[in-house]
Amino acid sequence: MTRPILEAQNIIKTLGSGPAQVQVLKGVNFDLMPGELTLLMGPSGSGKTTLLSILGCILTPDSGSLQIAGQSTAGLNAESMADLRRRHVGFVFQAYNLVPTLTALENVMLALDLRGASMADAPDLAADALRAVGLSHRENAMPGKLSGGEKQRVSIARALAGSPSVILADEPTAALDAENGKAVMELLAQVAKDSNRGVLAVTHDHRTLEYADRIIRIEDGRIVGRARRREAGAPITPNVSWGTAGHALVEHAEAMA
Repeated sequence: MTRPILEAQNIIKTLGSGPAQVQVLKGVNFDLMPGELTLLMGPSGSGKTTLLSILGCILTPDSGSLQIAGQSTAGLNAESMADLRRRHVGFVFQAYNLVPTLTALENVMLALDLRGASMADAPDLAADALRAVGLSHRENAMPGKLSGGEKQRVSIARALAGSPSVILADEPTAALDAENGKAVMELLAQVAKDSNRGVLAVTHDHRTLEYADRIIRIEDGRIVGRARRREAGAPITPNVSWGTAGHALVEHAEAMA
């Protein structure tokens, strides 16, 4: 039986203090399976970004447990959490977060350096990562000379460098037009086919639905629905009613086969 590459149980997180204190996550259970592209969807303020930050070991939950690649985060200090994040998690950001004074190759090499790769190996590993996203011909281009779609592909190459177990993408198509958004989602879907890796994308963009193996919906800090791509003719069956918006999402998802 395939085990989750990432598993969170009963995650609770409160942000703010005093009258402004808000419980953002209210007992979230979440798993990410290897070889799959999972979408996390929900309205603004639903807790998507907070959950992503916890899954990426940037924030720590108030309570609950998290395991990544079989390693529990329980009892880890900040340094150990950062080490776990560097080894096992790659991030893809809406705003790309590329260093403007570094070439595409150097941006990927920087990620490898942070993950402890040797300086002797870094150029070849970075070149391999850019080749994997179709950007070998743009290795020496500065971010200012890249299109939005190219910047996001460099961001994906940077996330892939060092072969992390988990790729977390935060609104990866939000800043892109339809054509580039499609190219990025096709790339993430291809990246997710690796049986040793899981890919999670937080998104508002319903154009991304057709690329998902699984769709999870969060509202008001709770998971309220899950749907899976139809496999071998079996219908998608949500385990919780999602209301009007959720039914529309499932109907869209059912057309994915």
